[in-house]
Amino acid sequence: MDASPVTPGELLCLGSSLAFSGLFYYLYRKKARVVACIQEAPKLQVDDELPAVVSATDGRCLPYVALEGKETLHIFFSLPSHYHEGLQGVIQKLLLKEHRLIWNSLARSWSESERVLSEQVYTVPFLLASPDTPAHGFRDLLGQYLSGEKPKGILETEEILRVGAGLTGIGELALHPDGSLHLQPPAQGGEYFLCLGDWQTVLAELESARGLWKGAAILCAAAGLAVLLHALCRAYRRARLKQQSEDKEPDSEEAGDGGPEDSCVICLTRPRECVLLSCGHICCCFRCFQALPARLCPICRGPIDRVVPLYQA
Repeated sequence: MDASPVTPGELLCLGSSLAFSGLFYYLYRKKARVVACIQEAPKLQVDDELPAVVSATDGRCLPYVALEGKETLHIFFSLPSHYHEGLQGVIQKLLLKEHRLIWNSLARSWSESERVLSEQVYTVPFLLASPDTPAHGFRDLLGQYLSGEKPKGILETEEILRVGAGLTGIGELALHPDGSLHLQPPAQGGEYFLCLGDWQTVLAELESARGLWKGAAILCAAAGLAVLLHALCRAYRRARLKQQSEDKEPDSEEAGDGGPEDSCVICLTRPRECVLLSCGHICCCFRCFQALPARLCPICRGPIDRVVPLYQA
């Protein structure tokens, strides 16, 4: 039974590379579409003419725009910082983490781990505007080493979007009946962004991610192609060796049909050339007869009195 041209390991590698290549290509195409949409989106500034621009469009809505407001945020009310007096914001994130040290018996050392105890996010409505100008005792330490775990501390962090920060929003810009403009996720599908900095920064990050997924897709596809070529080359070599062995079999059979009966029983290559007397056996060539260590017939082990040349007509 012929062996399969592709081994199970190669088949697994080939399938994995094709699957990952398809996944990475999908992510690359997704990022490429987002980059293309952002590049084609109108770049607008928040000013007094913006409502007139939106109202002049069909449906009083721009499907996809990049809207920039710098330094000033007009807000209805703000969120005070828990740690900095006088610091106001519109988006606030409070994160409470517990840090612990875990004893690793294999490495014989403490490794750090963390656990999120609570996470709270607060937001308030805001408008983009144009720029205007402990010590431990012995009992605690003993218990920690016996349990293999000891607390390191509790960290509470606060992230806040300050009043006056520069923002870039990319999405659908709609003019509501009350005359207010709203930047919202696109109704026709697409990415919605609200980030610090300008739209070039967002575009650069997306292009970097697109290049990363493209490179990963090409790498996985190349790996799968290499595995496939290796399997095909091995199958070709096996087929070539099999064909060569099949071509040699008739020659060996022809040589075997006429060789064993007429060849020398000692060297098996040269023909039989002499008759051994007095037993009369014809079994060897004259060179092998001369090389016999004792004058005994190779067939019957009888003494050899004389040798007569054999002539075949």
